[in-house]
Amino acid sequence: MKLHRLLISAVLPMMCLTVAAQESDNTPQKGDFTVAATVGYNSFTNVSALPGNLTDYEASAISNLWSDKKLMVGFEGGWFVGDRWKLNLGGGLNFTHNPGYPDLPGTIDGTTGDDTLGEIPNYRAVASQYSCNYNVYTGLDRYFSFPNVSNLMWYTGVRVGFAYALNEQKYDEWTSMGKSVGQTWSLRGSLTLGFDYYLLPAMYVGVSVDPFAYSYNMTTYRPQEGLSSLEADSSNFSILAAPTLKIGFKF
Repeated sequence: MKLHRLLISAVLPMMCLTVAAQESDNTPQKGDFTVAATVGYNSFTNVSALPGNLTDYEASAISNLWSDKKLMVGFEGGWFVGDRWKLNLGGGLNFTHNPGYPDLPGTIDGTTGDDTLGEIPNYRAVASQYSCNYNVYTGLDRYFSFPNVSNLMWYTGVRVGFAYALNEQKYDEWTSMGKSVGQTWSLRGSLTLGFDYYLLPAMYVGVSVDPFAYSYNMTTYRPQEGLSSLEADSSNFSILAAPTLKIGFKF
């Protein structure tokens, strides 16, 4: 009995909102702004500099496939430049600084085996690090209505985005060869298909997916000061990519 009451309490408000939405026209008009909380893939990119005391180095491009990213909560902003045309803008920025600490030499001189018993191990320095990454995107959507379903609209559009990440490391120890730098950037474009249902004049829910998406990535490492850069790039293709859920507000 308690379960029935709980289900009724959960479903009844949604039914009331749906009935209210069907009785009035809540669809957007020219000049309206939207802000939505989204749950989708993380479109940021990240990189870590290579250690500066090795004798051999190799590079690989950073993966930009949406299936390799983690889900995250984000925000999406939009502006209806026309009754059926919506401009999307968004992005984010992050800075991180990790202070460094010098090494603590022990008594081990590189020998191995039983000769090291009782010796004090060496503590490597903690790298002083600086990291920065950001992501920006824009897009344009064309909305269409359903003749027999009021306040439900579907849209198709395009998205273009750019992501960048930088990491610098420097170890305060005698084996370090100066500052090492790693950086990566990616340029992406996609076709988007989605549906928005306007529950109230100022509230809507939606879902979207990218039928096709392409991204190009370039990753660059400079492990030691004075060395030339080590580069790797990749092209990534996706179909039915980046499914996203959103709850938004229109004003």
